[in-house]
Amino acid sequence: MTSTEIANHTGKTRRDLPIWVAGALSLGTVGPTLAMSGNGQGLVASVGKAVPLVFLIGLIGVSLVGYSFVRLTRHLNHAGSAYALVGRTLGRRTGVFAGFAMIGAYVGFSIGCLALTASFVNAFLAQLQPGGQPFQVPWLVTVLVLTAVSLAFAGRDVSFIAKTLLVLEGIGIIAMLVLIGVIFSRGGAPSTGMDMSVFTFSGGIGATAVLGGVVAAFLSWAGFEACASMGEETSNPGRNIPRALGGTLIATGVVFVVVMFAQTVGFGTDKAGLEAFRTSDNTLGDLADRYIGSGFALVVVFTATIAAFASHMATAATAGRVMQAFARDGVGPSWLGKIHERTGGPRRAMWAVVGVAFLMNLVCSVTSWPDMGTGNGASDAYFLFAIAGSFCLMVTYLVVEVAALRFVGSSRFDHIHGGRGRVLGVVLPTLGAAVILVVLWFNVRDADSPTSAAMLGVYWCAVGVLVGLRVGRTERTVGGGLTEKIGEARVGGSR
Repeated sequence: MTSTEIANHTGKTRRDLPIWVAGALSLGTVGPTLAMSGNGQGLVASVGKAVPLVFLIGLIGVSLVGYSFVRLTRHLNHAGSAYALVGRTLGRRTGVFAGFAMIGAYVGFSIGCLALTASFVNAFLAQLQPGGQPFQVPWLVTVLVLTAVSLAFAGRDVSFIAKTLLVLEGIGIIAMLVLIGVIFSRGGAPSTGMDMSVFTFSGGIGATAVLGGVVAAFLSWAGFEACASMGEETSNPGRNIPRALGGTLIATGVVFVVVMFAQTVGFGTDKAGLEAFRTSDNTLGDLADRYIGSGFALVVVFTATIAAFASHMATAATAGRVMQAFARDGVGPSWLGKIHERTGGPRRAMWAVVGVAFLMNLVCSVTSWPDMGTGNGASDAYFLFAIAGSFCLMVTYLVVEVAALRFVGSSRFDHIHGGRGRVLGVVLPTLGAAVILVVLWFNVRDADSPTSAAMLGVYWCAVGVLVGLRVGRTERTVGGGLTEKIGEARVGGSR
């Protein structure tokens, strides 16, 4: 079947979604409430009170990656996201490899976030039953119920999903803003107050430790580029997709740095405060209980729960769109390439992602694998698949940086920009690639077994290399799909 026949067989995507829908998908994938509830504790042991500095440096690093996505999506837009951005600049085989790595990332996130939501449900139940032995639901039962809900949402119009994501994350962000407002109004912890030295290398914390900690901070932004997968559904994508990308980075960047500062000074920067920060199961919930009360803490834990589920839905939607683009071009089963006539979205591919998420959680529950040391099977599953997915996404980011460099050096760049901005277009992606290589190195270096999360990412990407090499057998289909389906904006981002 040729790419034209595939396109006619699968239907057409809509091209009328507003910018806020694309932005909502990226915001829901990043999951600010989820990230801020559990990403700071693991840094305290290595960087002490410099956690806000780590996130500030992380924001700079992810912004370098964001520049390349913005640069490319101003002129190239496709449901396959990195698959097409890379494929149109570095070649079909490399594009397939990048897309395969991205699928692994978002399927991993979807698996992990489904498990984490089950864990947070039990945390919420425990918050409702202070003292004694609280009633808990077997986490696989919760996963089963959540899977049914996710399948129902996956069949809805993407605008409905985006509205849901905005509401869910909006509640969490509002709760965080209220909490940090109270912390700031009280001047932080009584013992240390508003300690601005958290943005310095003071206290014996060296640059090596801080740069090593940037790995965790950098991964907190994983998924900011999810809106790029909506390039075929968004109106005027050459303008709106880059704006959605930039808006997501700016909004989450400010929130992440400010919230991490508030958490650090809220617990206190002395030994006791940092130990409380490090051992907290849910930092926002603990601080809410300390500064506002148990009722508000209950709200915060609830928002973390729905934020985790929102991230599961958003990552399933993103993975489904990349899978649909693959199948449409002959890489994968053709039934995954079908577009739902009513919603204009890849419902079958999204259902496939949700199904895989359930099956992997079923395996983890039945086999008690993996053991990540948390003492909680659902949390163990989250950390394994989230870290493995993060590794795959870092590989995708690295290839996109190389693609941006190739685009800047191409004749198309000269035709569109007249050569203006070439120095910036070379320096920023080069710096971004260097940051990503550091992130990948720390992940692989710290892998302690062949089945560790980072190694699972390595294995998936190795399979991606083989898939990319095999593209030669379907070269005409894949090449035709990228040529026919990709949207190329004219000068100025108009269409």
